[in-house]
Amino acid sequence: MARPKETLVPTTPHVDGDEDIGEIRSIVGFHIRLAHGAVYRHFTETFNHIDLTQKQVSVLWLIGDYPDIAQTDLATRMRMDRATTMAIVNRLQDRGFLVRGASLTDRRKQTLNLTEAGQVAMGQAKEAIREHERWLKSRFTDREVETLIEMLTRIHD
Repeated sequence: MARPKETLVPTTPHVDGDEDIGEIRSIVGFHIRLAHGAVYRHFTETFNHIDLTQKQVSVLWLIGDYPDIAQTDLATRMRMDRATTMAIVNRLQDRGFLVRGASLTDRRKQTLNLTEAGQVAMGQAKEAIREHERWLKSRFTDREVETLIEMLTRIHD
């Protein structure tokens, strides 16, 4: 039996009076969750008119940067399992944003490429990402952005 799709609910925005959180204030994971919620909310608002998820945008972007990328290589770069990658690729293909092809070097692999519609969608997504990144990076100096990326990379690598 298929499980119902999980509904993602971003964290509630800050409101006056919620500063007193006690000892939890020193929990790094708590702050990462709050930061993720804020970034997710803004991303969702910024991308509302494009109707693409974060993962879909990342998949389109990688395919655009690496024409003829194998679906398995895409999964590896995205750090996603093959089933999740295939589901995202299927959705994007159904929307006419990408096409599958046969690899010229390895018949076991399928290549992925953007269609013209996929290139248009990616152009719109890149503009929305620039807007989203301006919002996010405006909270930090250039050096702080570099340091933040370095520190977050330590967590997920």
